[in-house]
Amino acid sequence: MKLIHENLTYKINGLCFKVHREMGRFRSERQYCDKLEILFKEEKINFKREYELVKLSDVNSLGNRVDFLIDNLIILDVKAKKFITKDDYFQMLRYLETADLQLGIIINFRNTYLKPKRIINSKFKSVSSG
Repeated sequence: MKLIHENLTYKINGLCFKVHREMGRFRSERQYCDKLEILFKEEKINFKREYELVKLSDVNSLGNRVDFLIDNLIILDVKAKKFITKDDYFQMLRYLETADLQLGIIINFRNTYLKPKRIINSKFKSVSSG
């Protein structure tokens, strides 16, 4: 089975591992995001930072601001806390459904070993089948 957006997720994860190696575990989310922004620019990866997702048909979508929207395909949610919670997963699912995107990644830089969590939107409606 082929991974969703395999090449792009490989690049994103690689940059996250680089940030984790260079900065360690005990920085703020903002510091990790600042470093990722620099690396995304260096690697010429198209992204929007602190992007507000708005679905005109859904008043509940207001206030859904993602850390990174990468190449209009993947949402990256940066965390720096002890544990990823169910609420974090539900938040990502809400983001994915609002943006009608297929894949989100939650990355918690507080972990000793970085473990990117891929979240798949089962309600994704592809415009094209390619």
